[in-house]
Amino acid sequence: MNHLDGSDRRWILVTGSNRGIGRATALKLAGDGFGVVLHCRGEVERLQALRDDIAAFGGASRALVFDIADRAACRAQIEADIVASGSYYGVICNAGLARDAVFPGMADDAWDTVLRTNLDGFFNVLKPALMPMIRSRRGGRIVVLSSVAGQIGNRGQVNYSASKAGLIGAAKSLALELASRNITVNCIAPGLIETDMIESAPRQEILKQIPAGRLGSADEVAALAAYLCSDAAAYITRQVIGINGGMI
Repeated sequence: MNHLDGSDRRWILVTGSNRGIGRATALKLAGDGFGVVLHCRGEVERLQALRDDIAAFGGASRALVFDIADRAACRAQIEADIVASGSYYGVICNAGLARDAVFPGMADDAWDTVLRTNLDGFFNVLKPALMPMIRSRRGGRIVVLSSVAGQIGNRGQVNYSASKAGLIGAAKSLALELASRNITVNCIAPGLIETDMIESAPRQEILKQIPAGRLGSADEVAALAAYLCSDAAAYITRQVIGINGGMI
């Protein structure tokens, strides 16, 4: 367990924690004794329901609402939260989106929105959070949700694949900068996970791509993210860990 009382509790920001992998990760971290800073861009009622679920088993949470593509909003909200409640022990960069289209027919906005959210969001969230984490001298954990699409590409996802590949490069470089500070930086690259993002995808065609013959679950990804935040993972950094049923 990682639970510490009062001001010594270790807090982890989980972006995009109102659904899917982010929600499962927030629940897992809270169950492991971390305080969890929940986040969403909208659908605030989902965050309140998640806070209620966490409180029901004695966990601690608070919530922030902003768009990770909005640099000024990220800075204002995160800095204010840190001033009020202290630095984060960790950040899970989970929030992201997809706007799929074959490249010749891809609208400018589909490219810009995906890159500004998925890739710029890494900078926008971590920049205001990082120096307070370093100054705390407690070490820390950063976990970045990339994708199998960022490793091998995917038809109709040139924008999404580019953003997720960029996250791998950014995380690997940041890991080098932070290793001496006892702050680890790792990527998780999920394959096809049972979430809202693939609700409309052709299920049988998808399963043909997966040697394990099934989709992954958000809880399985959350368990990996929580492990990377644990004390047991202190010597794991600069890694890209796939969770994809054998796709690559």
